[in-house]
Amino acid sequence: METFTLNDGREMPKLGIGLNQVPSADVGPALAHAFEVGYRSVDTANTYLNERAVGQAIRHSGLPREDVFLTTKLWSTDSGYTKTSTAIDRTLKRLDTDYLDLLLLHQQYGDYNGAWRAMQEAVAAGKVRSIGISNFNLRRLTDLTSRATIMPAVAQLERHPYYQQRKLKAFLERFGTVVESWFPLGRGDKELLAEPLFAELGRKYGKSPVQVILRWHVQDDGIVIPGSTNPAHIRSNFELFDFELTPEEMDRIAAMDRNRRFHNLPEFLERIIFQSMRMDYDKRQR
Repeated sequence: METFTLNDGREMPKLGIGLNQVPSADVGPALAHAFEVGYRSVDTANTYLNERAVGQAIRHSGLPREDVFLTTKLWSTDSGYTKTSTAIDRTLKRLDTDYLDLLLLHQQYGDYNGAWRAMQEAVAAGKVRSIGISNFNLRRLTDLTSRATIMPAVAQLERHPYYQQRKLKAFLERFGTVVESWFPLGRGDKELLAEPLFAELGRKYGKSPVQVILRWHVQDDGIVIPGSTNPAHIRSNFELFDFELTPEEMDRIAAMDRNRRFHNLPEFLERIIFQSMRMDYDKRQR
């Protein structure tokens, strides 16, 4: 498995399996197949409500803990120094692990600077190896990085050929922050997957359009975490490292950028929805 060297010197696989919206009952079979195929990076989150199942699947895999790169994310209701410190310990307990390879702030709301201070202390204490952010815009990233002593190792963003986030990616490069893409296939958008260029490149390399897009992500200095519980899809998503797009082909895909998001909630509405989730989240997660 190809890896990136993060800005803290640690290695992270370029490809992982995402578990967003995967019920706990389906986590074990999905991860068992993923580990068999060769995946060694797993992405979950507090709000996915499947962390316990993830921890169990890693234990039952028989793989040494150090061979699995485990990422999870803290929800914004746990932002703030004291809340975040407590949330980290609860997260470790749910996952039944002594440490996290990567811990992300899931959203940019609440006291994210206080949360970041707690995360930095968790790194010093050995509870967390690397820390990063998810879904932060440029303004809040500028605020966080101006106060931080540890720069984000990873930034999870919506990113795909129709929404390449070049400005934000360039900002992150000054800190050595690696971009990790969610919605890497544009939420499976039919128009994106049917682009003639991906069919053309697929014929050339004997790959599907999905595999071509995922290969573009990893060649464009990004990490990608496609999610699936389908064994065939899990396997095919892994088959990215036996071909390489040319610079000219990479440029042609870069030219497809439309600044088109698939997650389109206005920030004020997003904030209201996140706040309304607090009681349900707190009740179900503890």
